[in-house]
Amino acid sequence: MDTLLLVFIALGFISIVIEDLTHINKAKTTLFFGSLVWLLYFVAHDPDIEEARHALDENLLEIASLWLFLVSAMTFVAYLNNRGLISKLVMRLLPERLGKRRLLLITAIFAFIFSSLADNVTSTLVCMSLLLPLKLPKADFLRFAAVIVFGVNSGGVALITGDVTTLMIFMAGKVSILNLLILALPAFIGLMSLALILGYNLKGEVEVQRVESTIPRMDILAGVQFLLTIISILVLNVLYGVPPVLTFLVSLGLLFIIMQFLNHDEDIMRNIREIEFDALLFFLGVLLMVGMLKQLGTLDHLIKLYDVLPVQLANYSLGMFSALVDNVPLTAAVLHSGVEMQIGEWITLVYAVGVGGSLLIIGSAAGIIAMSKAGHELLSFVSYARFAGHLLLAYSIGFLATWFIGNFI
Repeated sequence: MDTLLLVFIALGFISIVIEDLTHINKAKTTLFFGSLVWLLYFVAHDPDIEEARHALDENLLEIASLWLFLVSAMTFVAYLNNRGLISKLVMRLLPERLGKRRLLLITAIFAFIFSSLADNVTSTLVCMSLLLPLKLPKADFLRFAAVIVFGVNSGGVALITGDVTTLMIFMAGKVSILNLLILALPAFIGLMSLALILGYNLKGEVEVQRVESTIPRMDILAGVQFLLTIISILVLNVLYGVPPVLTFLVSLGLLFIIMQFLNHDEDIMRNIREIEFDALLFFLGVLLMVGMLKQLGTLDHLIKLYDVLPVQLANYSLGMFSALVDNVPLTAAVLHSGVEMQIGEWITLVYAVGVGGSLLIIGSAAGIIAMSKAGHELLSFVSYARFAGHLLLAYSIGFLATWFIGNFI
């Protein structure tokens, strides 16, 4: 039975890789195989029913905490995005004409900052929606797209609101919020190195088509509340150990109440229906499968990588591997394998699995979203791969900076 369970789990992970070939949403396949293996586990381990129930409950508790946090954060960002607050603010701040090199740096900084507050999918959609109307030549557009993907993934690693793998490692108790805030500096160094390299030969100016539009006061209020929520999450967790999900749920409930009084006609709850439930179901399926791998003892073999290689080199390699294998199951596998690392080493792992997926366009949600938003004519696997060397160099610079800073923690 254990062999059969491993076969089904393998099929679940294979379905993620071949999603583009089968055209079957990976959320559907991972959810099916993830729940199926636990069902079969109960049937096969009937004498140990209590042990099986305890293992499933432990797995579901971990998933539930992750789910509630993501639902709260994604609902908040969905509301701001639907109101157009973010794009309106950015267009107001940009001058009517500016150089391409300067615009590339601004794009990198915006992607970094915004993705630390919002999820990678929303951040990429917003960045691409601001980039496409500029009608850049294809060669220039590819440079901007590479910086956006790398910038979104780099910004996401420094805060638990920005990247699900960062959230997973934080919730496992391996790093603290203060540890992650330190990670912002080396991640930013890696991104700036890429922006400077790719922007070196950029010439010419871009004309920004500005559309004058007013920003309702209630949208500004919601934006301020979102920023205060992020600050409250950090402060309350550091000072009082309040779980971030609890702070986010309180703030989300407050948003619903405030908007009900300010705008009676708007269905504020519709924003919950517009979040990426495909991503949430995918996380559920993957974590169920990884939980079963832990239960079967299969993840013990992952420790052998850390027996063969030094810890930091193993983390660096896992980051590169995440360009081929989704970083969520990869991170979950490391967490459940029982690998022992110091805080500084866990921080390098956070950077590696968060940013390493940028090396290939298919290696992260940001890359997939950017490719689907731009279309294969503008952005494809091959065209993005032209910058593989630049991306690997920037990733290596960021990893080395993280390694250096991690030694002082």
